[in-house]
Parts: sequence; C-alpha cells; structure tokens
Amino acid sequence: MLKLNNLTRSYQTDEVETLALNGVNIQIDKGEFVAIMGPSGCGKSTLLNIIGMLDNPTSGEYWFNEQNIANYKEHQLADIRKRNIGFIFQNFNLIDELTVQENIELALLYHDVSSSERKHRVEQVMDKVGIAHRAKHMPGQLSGGQQQRVAVARAVVGGQSMILADEPTGNLDSAHGQEVMEMLQGLNQEGTTIVMVTHSPSHADYARRTINLFDGHVVTENVKAA
Repeated sequence: MLKLNNLTRSYQTDEVETLALNGVNIQIDKGEFVAIMGPSGCGKSTLLNIIGMLDNPTSGEYWFNEQNIANYKEHQLADIRKRNIGFIFQNFNLIDELTVQENIELALLYHDVSSSERKHRVEQVMDKVGIAHRAKHMPGQLSGGQQQRVAVARAVVGGQSMILADEPTGNLDSAHGQEVMEMLQGLNQEGTTIVMVTHSPSHADYARRTINLFDGHVVTENVKAA
C-alpha cells in the first residue's frame, strides 16, 4: 500500500538544521496493523504526518498505491488523502459546537455524497462504534472514551482504507484505552490498514508488526508469529 525509500525530513532555522527522519525505509502492505514506537523526539509524529500527507519529505521517495507522491502539490495530496486516509488523534479534535452526528458527518462534506447518503453512512458508523445513543449530544457531554469513539467513527465514515492513529489512547484510562484498541483491532480484521503511534507496549501488542525508531532511524522491526 505504501513504501518509503531513503526518506529524510529536516527542519532548518537560521542557525541549526534538525534531522527528524534520516534514511527511513518502510513498506506497509494493505490490511496490516503496524505500531510505531520510540522515545519522545525520535521522529514518530513526523513519520506519521508524512505518511498522512500532512507534511512533505525533504528527500527520498514516498510510494502510495504505486504512485511516487513525494513531490506532489498540496491539492494533489489533499485529493488522495481525503479518499484514502482517516485520522485519529490523542486529543480527539472534535468541534465543541457540533453534535456527535454533525462531527462525524463533517468528514463527508468534502465528498460527492448526497445528504441522504451522508445520514445513512453516519447512522451506520455510529451503530458500529456503539455511540448511536449519543447522536444528539455535544462533545462536552461525553466521556473521553466516548469522544474517541466519535473520532474513530469520523475516521472511517468515508470508507477510508487506512487509519493513522497518533497516541489514540493517550488521554484515556486503561479501560477506555482497551475499548479503543479493540475497535481498531476489529476494523483491521475487516480489512482496514492501521498505522498507530504509541508509547504503550501493551497497545502495540495489538499490532502485527512494531517499528521502533530512534533519532530518526528505524532501528528494529518486530513481527508477531501468525
């Protein structure tokens, strides 16, 4: 599904160049569940942002569905992103002034989908993640675990083939964190590719493969036995 070849990302200030990623080579196949781990500042979020087409590499190749998109313009990346990738963040990133239903539907407004089809898809995905009974509630009326359920629903309502999750359990207690991980595992079993940044070894254990970063390099990869 995607392949990074000798990929680097550097940030330049007046006096210092910081190399966030240095010669990264990664391949992720369709339907995989991959966890990315490493200490703070090792390049995990930078890597996820590049995979999610929110940032561009400084050099190297990024192949996505057999296209080298490393030097694509923002409008080209945005088109690929909206059709293929859903995002889940640590801080949920819900809009406080919108209901649960409206927050999820927002992800479909930039797709060519009729209002009746949007309503149908939102109802389906709310049922799927167990949040339908909260459809008319505002984010502030929900627990952290419920807010992350809404975020998961928003990430998949457009039929995206890949979810990028950046510390999706970071603001949750252990019970709600496990619920979110089980949801992600279920989506993966249905065919969705999951790439997740996490500090938690127990949550990384839900993944089939773990990639460990250190100082912008891939240092190890661990694959669970089938």
